[in-house]
Amino acid sequence: MNKNSRTVYTTGQGRVANRSETPRRSGKTHSSPKRDGIVRVSRETKGRKGAGVSIVTGVPLNSDELKDLARELKGKCGSGGTIRGETIEIQGDHRDKLVELLSEKGWTVKRAGG
Repeated sequence: MNKNSRTVYTTGQGRVANRSETPRRSGKTHSSPKRDGIVRVSRETKGRKGAGVSIVTGVPLNSDELKDLARELKGKCGSGGTIRGETIEIQGDHRDKLVELLSEKGWTVKRAGG
């Protein structure tokens, strides 16, 4: 047996998977934002015990500019929030205000979801 291989499953005759065949978890919480030039603002409560957050995806900025934008949006909404990957999360339902603020910056903004 090769020193770099390991048995994943066996019952004597069962199939043994190679290391390259074992599934890996990505740890992402959100799917990748769409890159079609439209900034989307939605609301999400999943995994937050009913507390809603406003999600902003598709902003065409690098990570440093995204942090600055998140700081500005949190200040204008008077709320906390964070950045997860390429999405901005603002605590509470501030979709209307976020759509207005992002439209003023010259982006095409849509409300996504309900």
